[in-house]
Amino acid sequence: MGPYNIPRNVKDEGRILFIFTGKSMIYTLVAAAIGFIFYLIIAAFGAKMIGMLVIAIFAVIGFCIGTFKVPDVGAFAFTKKVGGENIDDIIIRAIKFKKANNRIYTYEIEEDTKDE
Repeated sequence: MGPYNIPRNVKDEGRILFIFTGKSMIYTLVAAAIGFIFYLIIAAFGAKMIGMLVIAIFAVIGFCIGTFKVPDVGAFAFTKKVGGENIDDIIIRAIKFKKANNRIYTYEIEEDTKDE
């Protein structure tokens, strides 16, 4: 009789601290670093608690961008097109679109219509 592999649940093994995936941790840290820059500016005026709140808000926004997907709501045209995709993928696509000077290339067929 050979060895038998016991099936186990490996769904959450790639998570850090139970809620962070690698991608969401990176987005959270980058957003918190941006919030820290604002903290330094706000702390210079003597409002350190508000600066800490700004860091927390930026970190939560970064976590949401790295973790959540756009819901598929049929009432809005935007969510019909991108429903179920990651928010960060949509943001990256929008940045690439803006870099290309908002150009959309279309293919048009011209028919020869002569009035005789």
